[in-house]
Amino acid sequence: MINSEALKQLFPSEEEIDSEHRPPSPVHQRSYLVNGEMKAWDGPVETVRSPVCVRGRDGSLEQVELGSYPIGGELEAEEALAAAVAAYDEGRGVWPTMTVAERIVCMQKFTNQMIASRQELVSLIMWEIGKSQADSEKEFDRTVDYIRATIEALKELDNSNSRFHVVEGTIGQIRRTPLGVVLCMGPYNYPLNETFATLIPALIMGNTVVFKPPRYGALLFHPLLEAFRSAFPKGVINTVYGRGSVVVPRLLDSGKVNVLTLIGSSKVADHLKKLPPKAHRLRAILGLDAKNAAIVLPDADIELAVKECLLGSLSFNGQRCTALKMLIVHQSVVEPFLRRFTEELDKLKVGMPWEKGVSITPLPEPGKVNNMTQLVEDAIAKGARVINKGGGTVCGTLFYPAVIYPVREGMKLYREEQFGPIVPVMSFEDLETALEYVITSEHGQQVSIFSSSPDQIGRLVDPLVNQVCRVNINCQCQRGPDVFPFTGRKDSAEGTLSVTDALRSFSIRSMIATKQTEPNEQLLDAIVTEHKSNFINTRFIF
Repeated sequence: MINSEALKQLFPSEEEIDSEHRPPSPVHQRSYLVNGEMKAWDGPVETVRSPVCVRGRDGSLEQVELGSYPIGGELEAEEALAAAVAAYDEGRGVWPTMTVAERIVCMQKFTNQMIASRQELVSLIMWEIGKSQADSEKEFDRTVDYIRATIEALKELDNSNSRFHVVEGTIGQIRRTPLGVVLCMGPYNYPLNETFATLIPALIMGNTVVFKPPRYGALLFHPLLEAFRSAFPKGVINTVYGRGSVVVPRLLDSGKVNVLTLIGSSKVADHLKKLPPKAHRLRAILGLDAKNAAIVLPDADIELAVKECLLGSLSFNGQRCTALKMLIVHQSVVEPFLRRFTEELDKLKVGMPWEKGVSITPLPEPGKVNNMTQLVEDAIAKGARVINKGGGTVCGTLFYPAVIYPVREGMKLYREEQFGPIVPVMSFEDLETALEYVITSEHGQQVSIFSSSPDQIGRLVDPLVNQVCRVNINCQCQRGPDVFPFTGRKDSAEGTLSVTDALRSFSIRSMIATKQTEPNEQLLDAIVTEHKSNFINTRFIF
């Protein structure tokens, strides 16, 4: 039976944590990376507490302290920005003018050092954000695969540009060149993978970076600072710690940041994009809000739909931008669907991140449990019910998933992105009702359709691809494989990420051109054969 006391017993006492899964040694970070140096810090710090609580002898719960990291201010932000600006040097710096092959060598050096720290990084992901050990390992390994795929994609891109074009008497060579200084901010839910999905392509394309780690998941990057320092020229990557509301405006209102990359909320993005003195000069690569829906039609395979919707709505406690955040089920099948859904939900294991087979784990954001409770209470007050046993039960940082039905317009859950373990369900009779929900949404990332009818799927797909950027047929919403584009419409995204799209997002096409005359041909030939330019070349990268 699920109740608060049962959830409390899932938190271990110190003695119950086996030696293999004990918390990592506290990391009290007292340095930050700027201009190729690890600078000492003796200012204010932020204490980091794990979402994992330890149960005391008196039954009280206390979050495990993992360490602390610097809290810088405007001066530190300006210092990091100055280093990045100097390293770029208006495009004359060592990094932006370096050959692609040389930049790849630096990235490979960094990757090798990162792999050497795998165990430490996986442990920090698990303890800092409460992600299961299996998913923490998967996040690390996927990130390494992403870096390697990015390197291969860049080789292919550069090799395809290692030739001259002759058109209408003009000789040209076209390559992709960096944009300048990039401000990179990642999210807490995939602190390594989603952060590096923008940071790595930004770096390898020749940009310099000011990197602000996520508030939850900040310690994770401490073991990587030395790898960044030793693998890249000074000033190419610089870290800034502190309150986003303090340091980020100072960076952007300088007018010296060329690219903003943010995984966060659309409200924050709207505010930040207005800060530069010349807003039109700021390129933005944004992953923002989402309220992805699943539409379950009468002829759907109910067992398949239940399996995919359960994974889609509750993987990592529903703390994913691609999570299914509204289930729209046809009235004729809503009863059997909900019965099977709640039966399968009952089987999910709730516990600590290191436990084998665990699905529901503690929530890392302070106040998140209260926020989830308020959403449930709002829905109940307006006529919905919690239909699963123990749904919405709370203890400490644990929130037992709540399936809410029927959700209607006017309830917060109808439109608000819950970003947590709540599963709102609504029913429909007319297909237009389900379609209208997606059309009128402020979000436009993805949608899932469950049906066995070619006619029905075809009827839905054609309008939906003009509302969202990925329609998943008989499967949950998700990101990947990483070669596929990841983006969104409306308030969900700006710019496109995939292995190849990201390289384009952090660069621009530049070219040299000259008239096709014999002296010019001889001139270009001399530049190429004598290796006078890193841009004008026909080298092939293996």
